[in-house]
Amino acid sequence: METIQITLLLLVFVFLAVLMFLRKLPAIIALPVMAFLIPVIAGVSVSDTIQYVLGLGSTRLSEAYTIAIFGSMLSILMQKTGIAESFIKIGAELSGDKPWTIAIIMLVTIALLFTTLGGLGAIIMVATVVLPIMTSAGMSSLTVSGIFLIGLSMGGALNPGNWAVYITVLGLTVDEVRNFAFFMFGITFVAAVVYISVQLYRDGHVINFRKIILRSLTAAVLISLIIILYNFLSLEIKSGLFNFLASAGILLKWCAGILLVLMFIMSFTRILKRQNHGKLHWLSYFTPLIPLFLILVLNINFIAAFIVGLLYGFISTYRKNSLNLFVRSVLEGGAVVMPAVALMLGIGMLLNAVMGPGGSAAGKYSSGWPVLNLLQPVMTNIIPSSPVSYVLFFTLFAPLALYRGPLNVWGMGFGLAAVFLASGMNPGAIMGLLLSVGQIQGISDPTNTQNVWLANEMRVDVQKILWNTIPYTWIIAFLGLIISALLFM
Repeated sequence: METIQITLLLLVFVFLAVLMFLRKLPAIIALPVMAFLIPVIAGVSVSDTIQYVLGLGSTRLSEAYTIAIFGSMLSILMQKTGIAESFIKIGAELSGDKPWTIAIIMLVTIALLFTTLGGLGAIIMVATVVLPIMTSAGMSSLTVSGIFLIGLSMGGALNPGNWAVYITVLGLTVDEVRNFAFFMFGITFVAAVVYISVQLYRDGHVINFRKIILRSLTAAVLISLIIILYNFLSLEIKSGLFNFLASAGILLKWCAGILLVLMFIMSFTRILKRQNHGKLHWLSYFTPLIPLFLILVLNINFIAAFIVGLLYGFISTYRKNSLNLFVRSVLEGGAVVMPAVALMLGIGMLLNAVMGPGGSAAGKYSSGWPVLNLLQPVMTNIIPSSPVSYVLFFTLFAPLALYRGPLNVWGMGFGLAAVFLASGMNPGAIMGLLLSVGQIQGISDPTNTQNVWLANEMRVDVQKILWNTIPYTWIIAFLGLIISALLFM
């Protein structure tokens, strides 16, 4: 019986994933269908599936799509007030005929920001600033989307917040995770340079590949030297540096808060003095930076930061009929992002289908969620034991990180990690596996909330982003697995 269930479950997953991959069935339909069939096949009753998977699953990502709605409101307000257009003009003037340089600068900027940032709110805030700049440099919407997602995943590899689960679940040290994360950062950066060069060439730009190779090698040497220097610094020097930065951070927060209040006061003063003649004041250009500023410096939650950003945008651009324009921006912002919100509903359902609903259903399924109980013994029996089989097996099945599949850390990934660990697999090899195939998930997966939002914002089919990036992310996963095998197997 279990064999039949496992076979049916895999067939449903593969069949619907292939239909989505080939764009024969829209994800907005396929995800809820998959979310319904998977638990039913595993033995969950239809009533529980409807209640706990479809019902509760639709609200699982409520915070994410609420943030997306507020972010969309701010985006529409920037468009209607002319702020976005001004940013594009400024970006076009700065970029000139150097789109490759602009792309690399934006890639590194995004990566550096997301070594500390995380969540859809931060993604939307950063995107509001960098997307118009890249678009103004003549890059296609698909290229811009790919660069942003690769930069996001690069930064995520070095984000200490993402290391906590590996340290807690697998019992690894910070140094073990960090050292491998540096390898993944370097591999992804090289792949990103290749991606940018190829995509800009496809977009019609003239690319000097010889100069690009020389610049890339120079950058790689400099980054390697910085990493080596950092590792050789004594603990006392590192500790002193961190203490200094902490003290400076407290002072920065106070200065930031005072500066923000002054900017609001100056904007109010302009309204009271009626100093608005239909042109944007320099204060209004800070509108997309305000939410990012609040998150990075003052640690305010994303939704509150967007609300403050909306209010600041309204006040700093105030002129006749601004109130009507603000109301239209709020209403249109919600409408524009609805396709992304609808897809997030399906993603939440699929998460509940694979990982279990928890909460009110935890007592009823105290022995474990049937889907996980069904699949974990199977995965235990197919764990590779040699370095070569490890690399080949997980490279071949790396796409199972897509669509909340078994190797997706936001699907069953960490559940399977526990199974691998209990079966005697090296904890470092498990971490290397998840971080390597995680690049496919982080960059290419159409069920990521960031991919859904970005595709909606850039008017690109989210499946097209998958097709465009997966050749690169699959190679990244392969190279990461080789390094993992050399280090841990």
